[in-house]
Amino acid sequence: MSYRLSILDKSPIGEGETAATALTRTLRLAQRAEEWGYHRFWIAEHHNTPQLASPSPELVIAWILGQTQRIRVGSGGVMLQHYSPYKVAENFNLLASLAPGRVDLGIGKAPGGLPLSTQALQLGLHQEEKGSFADQLAQLNAWLALTGTESGQTVFPTPLPPAPPQRFVLGASVESARLAAESDWNFIFAAHLNGDKELLHEVLSFWQANSSRPTIVAVQVIVADSSDMAAQLAEDVQIWGVELEDGQRVTVASEEQALAFAAQAGSAPRTIARREQALLHGSAQEVVATLRSLQVQYGIDEFIIDTPVAEGQVRLTSLRLLAQAHSTMEVA
Repeated sequence: MSYRLSILDKSPIGEGETAATALTRTLRLAQRAEEWGYHRFWIAEHHNTPQLASPSPELVIAWILGQTQRIRVGSGGVMLQHYSPYKVAENFNLLASLAPGRVDLGIGKAPGGLPLSTQALQLGLHQEEKGSFADQLAQLNAWLALTGTESGQTVFPTPLPPAPPQRFVLGASVESARLAAESDWNFIFAAHLNGDKELLHEVLSFWQANSSRPTIVAVQVIVADSSDMAAQLAEDVQIWGVELEDGQRVTVASEEQALAFAAQAGSAPRTIARREQALLHGSAQEVVATLRSLQVQYGIDEFIIDTPVAEGQVRLTSLRLLAQAHSTMEVA
């Protein structure tokens, strides 16, 4: 039994670099990923983050689609709370019209930034009218389901593509998996943000019992020429979970960001804790063996690979080595 490999990219800006450099590297990586055999190439959404050049995945998706031929390209993911579901449907129907059969729409309910950027994004929006995340997803699903032949329908998210984008819910809870299953969407377990193995087992067990769609897991991976080199690169990677008194829960990259989130939200932190990671690191052969073990243990069909290293050549090398080792394993 084999598994697919895909990539999640955040267009990280290395020290002394510009956003233009980071975005050019993202395009080059997408083109190389197509050559190396990766299945999908996804762009994340992060706001008011100087270290990342990816606030608008839709724009980068269009740019990459025009300069690749086969690889699927999509969002990992659009933060639906900030936008009109109708506008999201328009954007991705347009993308699916530009490159039929190659577009993925991944949706998340995290803010993708700290509270002040959320306030700026949602200025003038009435969240109470939008309803819950489940309500918003249902609206988006309804817009994407339209074919142009419905009688009495006066509004369509044009252009209507020959085939709609593939649809994914990103999350790390049974609640998110249930929502995806009930909506007949694909589901991605975000192990790159929450490495709790008991939670992984619980959520994937629920998913596999309630959906016939593939089991897909996002993981952080660092591959280097040696185990020691990969371990050294992994030392700097952190993931922190924040829970506020008002009930908000988010994932951030440092304790400083956790404190800043609480301060901007105007709510005292109930807990701030460094999370267990699902960061896999080592030589290419070691990482491929670990992925194979996870695949067998949890019935995983596809891994979305997030390589949390800003230095460009290191990231390219990591993903190239992983693809080569995976390809060798598939042939063996």
